[in-house]
Amino acid sequence: MRKKVTVVGAGNVGATCAQELARRDYADIVLVDIKPNFPQGKALDINQAGSVLGYEPNVVGSNGYDETAGSDVVVITAGLPRKPGMSRDDLVATNEAIVGSVTKEIVKRSPKTIIVVVSNPLDAMCHVAKAASRFPKERVVGMAGILDTARFAASIAWETGMSVKDVTAMVLGGHGDQMVPVVSATTVGGVPLEQLALKGRIAKMVDRTRKGGGEVVNLLGTSAWYAPGAAAAQMVDAICLDEKRVLPCTAFLEGEYGVNGLYMGVPVKLGSSGVEEIVKLRLTADEKKMLRASAAAVREVVGVLKTS
Repeated sequence: MRKKVTVVGAGNVGATCAQELARRDYADIVLVDIKPNFPQGKALDINQAGSVLGYEPNVVGSNGYDETAGSDVVVITAGLPRKPGMSRDDLVATNEAIVGSVTKEIVKRSPKTIIVVVSNPLDAMCHVAKAASRFPKERVVGMAGILDTARFAASIAWETGMSVKDVTAMVLGGHGDQMVPVVSATTVGGVPLEQLALKGRIAKMVDRTRKGGGEVVNLLGTSAWYAPGAAAAQMVDAICLDEKRVLPCTAFLEGEYGVNGLYMGVPVKLGSSGVEEIVKLRLTADEKKMLRASAAAVREVVGVLKTS
């Protein structure tokens, strides 16, 4: 029996996620958006691409939520994207209302689903979805670390001249400028990054990673979508296919990494029941200090939520 996945928000990120999932060909997909005809048009286009790429046309576009009933996973990308000069935190009030409303509509029809949050500011929106759904922490998880880690890995590949396929990296913390690329856990082909590049070059890679989202916004005039959409699809794969992947995701912490009562990016084991385990990573003293600073920045944003 095919899985059922809903993607809320048919904009660039949502449509990219839906197309990536369609290409995997294990799920029926519902693409939801409030804009009349828009999700229906995106769904039609993705379905017709199946004839070329070799997957079954099983994408439905909708302006409502009835078609989403019984979804195994729901990806929430709805909300305003960043514009040049805006921080992710600037979006908090508007997107809080949108994510809260979407979550309530989803839960009415899919009470056993797992929610993957993509909307920004990501860490805060996870709190909104958890509060609105009243789901256990395992079933509300955010997509940020995979994207941030992908940006770090790409930068490492460019700087070292080595294949990105051989880069194993990890980025923790909040999805903002104080994220923590974990250099001590980063390797290329099993060789520690610190043996392959000087400290100054590594610092440049770290800095570019932290500013990666803003770099794209400044170039495009809006947020990225190819990498975020693909990252969200990877999380859906891990859940729907029960892959038990260890991936950096935004999870609710209750003492892990010295953080309590906060959503933040950490390595997790992701499977059919959602976040099945928070994986403990040994950090250096400097990395621990940076993670505390990142947690403080996240807590500040969460503190302005009406639902906090």
